[in-house]
Amino acid sequence: MLYCNIVDITLEIFYLQPMPRTARLDIPDILQHVIVRGIERRAIFLDDEDRVAFLNRFSCLLEETETHCLAWALLDNHFHLLLMPQKTKLGTFMRRLLTGYAVTFNLRHKRSGHLFQNRYKSIVCEEDPYLLELVRYIHLNPFRAGIVKNMAQLEAYPWSGHAVVMGKKSLSGQNVEEVLGLFGKRVSSARKNYAIFIEDGLWKGKRSELTGGGLRNTLKMNKALSVDQAFDDRVLGSGEFVLALQSQEKEETLERTFLSLETLITRVAKFYKIDEKELLKRKRVEPLLSARAVICYLGVVEYNNSGARTGRYLNMSRSGVSNALKRGEAIIGNDEELRDKILG
Repeated sequence: MLYCNIVDITLEIFYLQPMPRTARLDIPDILQHVIVRGIERRAIFLDDEDRVAFLNRFSCLLEETETHCLAWALLDNHFHLLLMPQKTKLGTFMRRLLTGYAVTFNLRHKRSGHLFQNRYKSIVCEEDPYLLELVRYIHLNPFRAGIVKNMAQLEAYPWSGHAVVMGKKSLSGQNVEEVLGLFGKRVSSARKNYAIFIEDGLWKGKRSELTGGGLRNTLKMNKALSVDQAFDDRVLGSGEFVLALQSQEKEETLERTFLSLETLITRVAKFYKIDEKELLKRKRVEPLLSARAVICYLGVVEYNNSGARTGRYLNMSRSGVSNALKRGEAIIGNDEELRDKILG
């Protein structure tokens, strides 16, 4: 079993391709269809040992973070996941999964450089109308790719959640009960009904509407909706669902905007177990350097303070704040888990 906590967060800059900072809807208890591809569509699984390593890490993280997994499928150069994060944000979960696997892959195959193509793709999905369609779409990926030819081969395919639902394989953390519960009360009859449902989708084709959000894909999936409703390119769901998500997103943004520099300094000092007064001294020692860097990064980038104002609070020059910003980005960057630990 691989351990989930051994990879240092700074390794991300060496093994993942730089990620553009587009906004995500990263909200707990929301269904997310995640798609990850290899850089230049190259293989990210070269053999079964790679696949086992990935699934060990994936399973470990599912249990550790209490993230629900409803479906998954591994292909040679990409994979699909259907996740519902609970306590840990999707961004944190995926960062740990991808960084850890990339490090293991590169070491094992004696290679270096990026493994994955850009940022992973995630589509927020309204649960009631789309959950089962997404489970079917994801679990049929090996068939559409020509890896398996029929339902019997799909049931035996070890690199898809379908075999787990059918009881032919086990993966700790996969929420089989939730899926089967939608097909019947008894496991045997539920599995039979589930298999019939999956088989009905064998000839539905690629179904690109399930790999994106926005107006076109949502209307294609649900013709009863109106073009007058709210739509979001990050979301596959009704206008009512989109508006609820946007409202929740605004609340989270406001929470982050109104954290004062005084409170930020107090929380960072507490996390690093240092006296706040020590932060005002120009000592170039740890953990003071890291604490000041994190304060500069969060204060300027996330809480919209000017560099000059942040510098006054920390007794730092403009150039000092600028250098600390770069250091702070390397320390915390997109790491939501570390950010949450620091801010409490």
